[in-house]
Amino acid sequence: MKAFVFHGPGKSSWDEVPDPDIEDASDAIVRVGTTTICGTDLHILKGDLPEVTPGRVLGHEAVGEVVEVGDDVRTVRPGDRVLVSCISSCGRCHFCRERRYGQCRGGGGWVLGHLTDGTQAEYVRIPYADLSVYPLPATVDDKEGVLLSDILPTAYEVGVLNGGVRPGDTVVIVGAGPVGLAAIATARLYSPGRIIVVDLAQSRLEAARALGADAVVNAGEDPQQLVEDLTEGLGADAAIEAVGVPDSFELCTRVVRPGGRVANVGVHGKPADLHLEDLWIKDVTITTGLVDTYSTPVLLRMLTAGRLSTGSLVTHHFDLAQMEEAYEVFAAAAETGALKVVLGGVQHDVVDVPA
Repeated sequence: MKAFVFHGPGKSSWDEVPDPDIEDASDAIVRVGTTTICGTDLHILKGDLPEVTPGRVLGHEAVGEVVEVGDDVRTVRPGDRVLVSCISSCGRCHFCRERRYGQCRGGGGWVLGHLTDGTQAEYVRIPYADLSVYPLPATVDDKEGVLLSDILPTAYEVGVLNGGVRPGDTVVIVGAGPVGLAAIATARLYSPGRIIVVDLAQSRLEAARALGADAVVNAGEDPQQLVEDLTEGLGADAAIEAVGVPDSFELCTRVVRPGGRVANVGVHGKPADLHLEDLWIKDVTITTGLVDTYSTPVLLRMLTAGRLSTGSLVTHHFDLAQMEEAYEVFAAAAETGALKVVLGGVQHDVVDVPA
């Protein structure tokens, strides 16, 4: 089969590699119909995640068709159209029993495109298939479904829920990439009083405004002052970091009010300063986290019911064989305006649901 292979920092290519096989009775093999590129994949290519070794097939998001299952798989069968979660779960270890699936100690967690071969390929082996894929209703098309693999649950769990967003809150989201934009969509479910979005790219600020941000500001134009002006000097109730660089994290700690919450979502490849000389007295809560995807069934129900509008996050569409071009477009988002790029994608008929 063909797959996108990491060969070391700054080196990757669309290569021919062996087809995946069933290795454990709980595995499934999925023919990838639709996949996408994550900001984390860019961090891998930069060398920010040294545990990803050369030769690894990248990618952890997909919609596809089950073509083979191990003897222990009970919830899906060949022919089923499924959502592939970015997190795999053994379901038995200490952390899985706490719903902290991202911390799975039984061979799950974030393994796809990280510790095992991933979804930017024609086929992918999914460990613990019963707990790691979700049958997709025909009413959900591929380009919306693939957003549930990672960015929607990540924004919701690690950003909105960890940030404790409540009705009436002022929420600052630093970073208007796909996860930051997904944080806007999921934060709005809690009726915040105001959402302020910070980014360097004008195209992404426009996308943030279209998704429901109440105010947007360029990161170079003193966003801290804007937050102070809009909150009468109090600061934000919740600040969500969705970039993964020191400046964005430190900005979040400056704009949050006493008693507020900073939810770090971004993948960081470098240390960030924690200014405890300023924060120690402010009663600020700082959270970090890898998504657990426990919210995926809820988000899928809301998407199916039309309660989440996510289609506008997809700006570019490529064939699977155009993987290298898609990476170039996604990596140059400031110039291309790329938000989420989707590769592949068999179009399924939308089924009308009676009122």
